[in-house]
Amino acid sequence: MYIFWSLIMAIGIMLVQPAGGQGADAVKLPAPARKGTLSVPEALAARRTVRGFAARPLSPAQISQLLWGAYGASDPRGHRTSPSAGATYPLDLYLVVGERGAPDLAAGVYHYLVAEHALKPLAPGDLRAAVARTCLNQTWMAAAPVLVVITGEYRRCTARYGQRGVRYTHMESGNVSQNLFLAAVDLGLGAGIVGAFEDEALARALKLPPGHEPLLVMPVGHQH
Repeated sequence: MYIFWSLIMAIGIMLVQPAGGQGADAVKLPAPARKGTLSVPEALAARRTVRGFAARPLSPAQISQLLWGAYGASDPRGHRTSPSAGATYPLDLYLVVGERGAPDLAAGVYHYLVAEHALKPLAPGDLRAAVARTCLNQTWMAAAPVLVVITGEYRRCTARYGQRGVRYTHMESGNVSQNLFLAAVDLGLGAGIVGAFEDEALARALKLPPGHEPLLVMPVGHQH
């Protein structure tokens, strides 16, 4: 019975992955560490919202740890570091990399592929300033080397839970944002969080797939 339900869950996870999840152009990330430098209470005590960032790039290992800590696969069955109602996993993460924001990544927008722990290029160019403009001209966020955009595709959750799935999706974005905060603190980095933006303008700027609704933007980098 356990094997049967494990197979069902694995099939469900594959079905909710958005189109374009496979491709030779995906950039494989280093394996994430399973042991950090801080205890959970220490990370919680140190967590603060940061709005000033130094002009220092992030390493591939740091980007790997941030994305995995936020929403990565944490066991062979496909469970993730953040809980999800019915394991429907309605969220996606997009990484906006600035010019010289990460030495091994060209400036652009990347889709985080959870199952592969890889980044799939979505749009070229440094779009941090464009994102900041859609966030009611919060120019401070454009100084961060990378921005993590959390999006929701409601139908993955509402297909099972009806309109209640919209609420569950919003709850899950909060879980992921806290994970990202704590992962950043453990790496000696700072993170901000932005919920004030023009939804459609942000989706257009990032060239998001249809149905992927932006929920939160989180600038991440070394504190100024």
